[in-house]
Amino acid sequence: MPARMPHPARDIADYLGTGDLALSKTESLSLVADIGGTNARFGLVSDSRDEPREVRNLRCADYPDLVAAIEDFLGRIPGFPRPEAACVAVAGPVLGDRIRLTNAAWDFSVVDSRRRLGLARLEVINDFSALALAVPQLPNEGFVRIGTGIRRYNEPMAVIGPGTGLGVAGLMRSRHGWIPIAGEGGHVDLPVRTDHEAEVARLLRADHGAVRAETALSGPGLVRLYQAVGAVDGVAPTYGRPEQICVAAREDRDPLASRTMEVFFGLLGTFAGGVALTFGARGGVLLGGGILPGIADLLAASDFRRRFVESSALPGYLEDVATEIIVAATPALRGAAYRLAQR
Repeated sequence: MPARMPHPARDIADYLGTGDLALSKTESLSLVADIGGTNARFGLVSDSRDEPREVRNLRCADYPDLVAAIEDFLGRIPGFPRPEAACVAVAGPVLGDRIRLTNAAWDFSVVDSRRRLGLARLEVINDFSALALAVPQLPNEGFVRIGTGIRRYNEPMAVIGPGTGLGVAGLMRSRHGWIPIAGEGGHVDLPVRTDHEAEVARLLRADHGAVRAETALSGPGLVRLYQAVGAVDGVAPTYGRPEQICVAAREDRDPLASRTMEVFFGLLGTFAGGVALTFGARGGVLLGGGILPGIADLLAASDFRRRFVESSALPGYLEDVATEIIVAATPALRGAAYRLAQR
């Protein structure tokens, strides 16, 4: 286990690091990006080094579209040649030329963006496809194991993660390399198991209509869950942001926050088990997103693993399936870099 894990209360820095990116005369630069509902992360890779360098984090709301954000990013790193190609991972379905982010206002054409940026190639993939592609590229210290289980690289894997939304993807190995399977599993119904969860879901349904997994298992969903659990338990909520709830639960200074995290982890365990069954993910279920890396210790001590294993009515099917949190920095950028190299 890494000696230090990210903390949910720590703001993400605008500037995440620099690197000495010396280029030979024959090398070219490529841009990689991970566009979420709140933040857009950018980096550069070269032909000989696929580890992203000059990584910056920008806020989506500060820019009208992808091109404006990329131009600002490139303007912050003078002295580098313009990239010739780019792979952009986006939080939303990729169904054609028109890309509309699920939890942000960006709406853009891939062809038009490539032309405006002067790129020879622009590839857009789902953000959790990129995260899935990163899994085989990351070192062992980039993961924290939750419970028992064995990672099997010759079997299908699944990647899920709550952030601004709830991402889901599968990953399969072939003779041509790794193949991601983009999914929209965050929009399935919330998998309630207990009477208490059913009552919480009833309140969520009254306020939000249909209760999808993302309704509760996301950053905004954690706030909704906190309020609904408080209403069911007769306790007034204190906090209004997901990071505040996580910190209060970790520091054991708000019983409602601790209770909410118990419900959150239980629901997440059942959801993760369902994803594993759907994909046949005997290779492992990897947990990413913006919330879990900072609370890996709480997740490890929760009911998550038991609920995961008990999701299957098939005896023993999930007992030895690995569940691990991805704690490596900006992993989706590594996945986007792999996609560029793969193509």
